[in-house]
Amino acid sequence: MRKNIVAGNWKMNTTVPEGVQLAKEVVEKSKEVPAEVGLIVATPFTHLCPVAEVLKGTRVELSAQNCADKEKGAYTGEVSVGMLVSTGAKWTILGHSERRQYYGENDSKLVDKVQLALAAGLKVILCVGENLDEREAGKHFDVVKTQTENVLYHFTAEDMKNIVVAYEPVWAIGTGKTATAEQAQEIHACIRKVLAAKFGAQVADDTTILYGGSCKPSNAKELFAQPDIDGGLIGGAALKADDFIGIAMSF
Repeated sequence: MRKNIVAGNWKMNTTVPEGVQLAKEVVEKSKEVPAEVGLIVATPFTHLCPVAEVLKGTRVELSAQNCADKEKGAYTGEVSVGMLVSTGAKWTILGHSERRQYYGENDSKLVDKVQLALAAGLKVILCVGENLDEREAGKHFDVVKTQTENVLYHFTAEDMKNIVVAYEPVWAIGTGKTATAEQAQEIHACIRKVLAAKFGAQVADDTTILYGGSCKPSNAKELFAQPDIDGGLIGGAALKADDFIGIAMSF
């Protein structure tokens, strides 16, 4: 049975002391959340080691927000999967819409990153999603299907045990437009169908698919009530422990 997960992506926010304090608040409030709900925080690279110390022995797991597509070498400014593992991180987010949009990450590069992450023992949150032009052109199903196939079809059913998919309706983030629970559900169902075509119904049913489009305490319950939405990849609301935990309490 697939796991419900709420993952907080802090993006490029908080200083190290602020991040440590936020992590402490999340840990303290996490006691309110049902045990069957997984909790993850994805911090900036600079925060990983000190936040790992805060999370040690707690139920909250640590994630990076990205990793390099090379194992090691002369790649100034990059952070390898081995480095991430050495900090205590258990997860990494890959293919986030902001990485695709601002840094030109494509599906081919993401295959390399996912391979390296899994080989190093990291679990992966792989993001897919369409932008506003693609949504308005009616291409949203095709875009998400292609992104999912282009990356995940390189992997095995066994690999899928360590991969979570996150759907980001890029058109609904910071645009004033809102994805309804029904719109989110139909894309999640589409992703599960794409996974079933490659890996079979059981793997598809066992794969956690998160919603990553402006999820808040006020709309989380309606979203999480959908049959194919298994939790959230949370942005802005993850920067306040009360909001983050409020979302996690919405199952």
